Amino acid sequence: MVMQGGRGDSRVRRLLRAGFTDPKAAAGLLDSPVLSAVRSDGVLIDALGSAADPDLALRGLARLAEAQGDATGGPARLLETVQAAKPLRDRLLAVLGSSEALADHLVRHSDQWRTLAAFETRDLHPGPQEFEAALAGAEDPDALRVAYRGALLTIAARDMTGTTAFAEAAAELADLASATLAAALRIAAGEAPRGAASCRLAVIGMGKCGGRELNYVSDVDVVLVAEPAEGHGEQTALQAATRLAARMMRICSDTTAEGTIWPVDANLRPEGRNGPLVRTLTSHLAYYHRWAKTWEFQALLKARPVAGDPGLGEEYCRAVAPLVWQAAERDNFVPDVQQMRRRVERSIPAAQLERELKLGPGGLRDVEFAVQLLQLVHGRTDPDLRSPTTLTALADLAAGGYVGRQDAAALDASYRFLRTVEHRIQLYRLRRTHLMPEDPAELRRLGRSLGFTSDPVTELTRAWKRHTAVVRRLHEKLFYRPLLDAVAQLEAGQVRLGTEAARQRLEALGYADPAAALRHLKALASGVSRKAAIQRTLLPVLLDRFADSADPDAGLLGFRKVSDALGTTPWYLRLLRDEGAAAENLARVLSAGRLAPDLLLRAPEAVALLGDPEGLRPRPAQALTQEVLAAVGRADRAEQAVAVARGVRRRELFRTAAADIVGAYTPGGTPGHEEQAAALDTVGDALTALNAATVAGALRAATAAGWGDTLPTRFAVIAMGRFGGHEMSYGSDADVLFVHEPRAGEDEQLAARAALAVATELRRLLQLPTSDPPLVIDADLRPEGRSGPLVRTLEGYAAYYRRWALTWESHALLRALPVAGDPGVGERFTRLIDPLRYPEGGLGEEAVREVRRLKARMEAERLPRGADPATHTKLGRGGLSDIEWTVQLLQLRHAWSEPSLRTTRTRPALAAARDAGLLDAEDARVLDEAWVLASRVRNAVMLVRGRPSDTFPSDARELAAVARYLGYEPGAARQQDTGSGGQMLDDYRRTTRRARAVVERLFYEG
Repeated sequence: MVMQGGRGDSRVRRLLRAGFTDPKAAAGLLDSPVLSAVRSDGVLIDALGSAADPDLALRGLARLAEAQGDATGGPARLLETVQAAKPLRDRLLAVLGSSEALADHLVRHSDQWRTLAAFETRDLHPGPQEFEAALAGAEDPDALRVAYRGALLTIAARDMTGTTAFAEAAAELADLASATLAAALRIAAGEAPRGAASCRLAVIGMGKCGGRELNYVSDVDVVLVAEPAEGHGEQTALQAATRLAARMMRICSDTTAEGTIWPVDANLRPEGRNGPLVRTLTSHLAYYHRWAKTWEFQALLKARPVAGDPGLGEEYCRAVAPLVWQAAERDNFVPDVQQMRRRVERSIPAAQLERELKLGPGGLRDVEFAVQLLQLVHGRTDPDLRSPTTLTALADLAAGGYVGRQDAAALDASYRFLRTVEHRIQLYRLRRTHLMPEDPAELRRLGRSLGFTSDPVTELTRAWKRHTAVVRRLHEKLFYRPLLDAVAQLEAGQVRLGTEAARQRLEALGYADPAAALRHLKALASGVSRKAAIQRTLLPVLLDRFADSADPDAGLLGFRKVSDALGTTPWYLRLLRDEGAAAENLARVLSAGRLAPDLLLRAPEAVALLGDPEGLRPRPAQALTQEVLAAVGRADRAEQAVAVARGVRRRELFRTAAADIVGAYTPGGTPGHEEQAAALDTVGDALTALNAATVAGALRAATAAGWGDTLPTRFAVIAMGRFGGHEMSYGSDADVLFVHEPRAGEDEQLAARAALAVATELRRLLQLPTSDPPLVIDADLRPEGRSGPLVRTLEGYAAYYRRWALTWESHALLRALPVAGDPGVGERFTRLIDPLRYPEGGLGEEAVREVRRLKARMEAERLPRGADPATHTKLGRGGLSDIEWTVQLLQLRHAWSEPSLRTTRTRPALAAARDAGLLDAEDARVLDEAWVLASRVRNAVMLVRGRPSDTFPSDARELAAVARYLGYEPGAARQQDTGSGGQMLDDYRRTTRRARAVVERLFYEG
């Protein structure tokens, strides 16, 4: 009966204060007959309130009391003991309040609660022998399952009451697993004694079992090795050992009315599930010597004999240990391990990524991979680092100076927290899961189990996010700091590892010339100066980025050159130290190719742009032009003026390239096509603006040099091609036309001579030798091409176009756009050419055929000899020319009636044609995708090689750097990889092949 009135309300309030979420139901349960003996026990209510889930603990206690039969003394005996014995009360209620599965087990085996009352201080930290003794009476599989759950119950009780911490609980779980495997093997051998007598079988624990850091619920990874017993043949022994091992695994894995223990997973064996379940030691070693992959040696780091023949198990571990500690000498060792970690992350469903405690970013695997990588690299020469247990290995790394003590302490704390959270989640239903729950009630129980009591859900979430952030940050950094610390001390002889060991580490990181890299590191970080101290804090982050790039050597060399140039400048190292983004951005820029580092080394002060969030945004075109014109106006000579203009261009070219490399134009993670296209448009606009400003500056200098302020004609520069389309790449020439209009009252011949002199001087100034990427002025698209006058008047252009204009000239004029000089002349030129490029009624059929013939002839004649037509970005199949001519033909035919087509830009024209129904959405998408990809490849090649090209590089490192710019993971462009330059080139061919099919249909047939 539930009490009514004030007394009942008081009780409900007390239950609420104790942590019950449904106090009325709890009060009703306390008043039930089965719990009547303890309904008023305030001590019990307080004890229930200490449980992770008081409601769950109370329900479990009621169920357990109901299950007590006369043979066990009935409910009264249980409740009397619980009331009288605080240790039992704390243990039992802690288990009942955290594990529904163990409550179910106690209800089924209602006398096992007594084990929680029985264990003494000497039993608080049992090892393998104690667990083997606990399981010794199990003579059949079901008895083993019951005994296993009973032992698990005691581990959980110690864990949930704080008697043991995470590390001890994980070790006990691993020891219990070892004892369980031994018991299962004993039962299997008892079922087939003759077979068991013919072989020696050793069970090698792997993974968390081998490392003595097992979860509550986990597959138990094993490798099985066998040898014939004396007097028996190898084949017979292997067959018997295989049957014995398979039966042992089934005993542990099968599910019966008593549940299951855990799956035994032998897939870490040689050849995985395709290989024999059991091998001899000789067969194991032959496989590891010849066929094993990097990850298999990483797995063997945790190998430990856990059951079966102990002598054979030890022999196996002694034999494979040297192979483990030589693994870091394998080709591509570090990239292989890093790639494996990335593959694990990519395998997580997107909906689960943020909840993954184990595999997600900042999760347990980040800690384990980082620690194992450090062990495998440094453990070759330092045997103290060879522990299979993650936290022990981390402590050893810190003690040896391979990891900073603060970093190690932070990583230790975060790993313990995340593993404890994982344990608590699994303990509830004894299910294998690594996902943070979403249900508020489950989060509340989880938070309370970790000691968060005032606002469990909020406190838990905050702590979880904090620890994952710590793990991710340190995971990114950990592999590189120990190397730097060693190198920094080499001169003083204070480091245990010599130059050869440091060289090997650099080689493992991917440096092709580790001796040179070592010299750079010593020059940067040796000594006791403040500069060296700051470098020692910076270089781990930079080395991380360099090692993750296509050319680590170039990145490190570039950093040394920049540091040599700016090292004495007070703000330089302070900027890199205090603005984390600046150091990381600098590392990425220096290791991405030649163009950006070359620009930076000619103007090292541009490093300042990398630390300012606004620094990587492109400047407005008008502001750039004003800056250039003002600087030119202050110069004494034309050559000095153009040098100033080039200086501005150099700085802006670096700003654009750096922003492009670090992804400033595509914030928010991995960009899709629309984001990549928008970034490409931003680059095109920025390059067009800075080149237009440079041309404007050269025009001002050329005018002032010969004519001062008295030029007898108005002069304008008309951009053509990619310049006019705002689609310039890093290596594009500037196609232009020069046009002038004599001032009123001026002699026309004098005006013509002045205009020619200005155009000629402008070209001369921009062609002066320079170490910067040149801005080539190309005026060959003018009437009559190279044979025609360099400059014409507006009237001259009008007369020519009226009488002589050819279809190709109308075609070329589609991109004409005034960019410098007299704006009125530019505007009048635009009005003049509009009827040619947007002809009323569209192109006639003969003109359309002419355009097609021109395109076909260009394809046949202009593709460079030896170039692959499938991968040439400009003239190849489905490349830029294909798509642009297709779009421009649509403009020539329809822009007279469809004003939205009157644009100099390819992508807006393509979108306008789609919106006007001139091509369907899918064709437009295919063409846009190919145009963006080919344009990005051109930019990538220029960034990587420092010179323009329309073909993919043949050099493996350059090809890898292009792949990185395009968003492929490290290794995706290595020729030796099956998915290789492979994957990038296949994607390019597939994309452009689809585009070519559309071009064939729309351009040549439509």
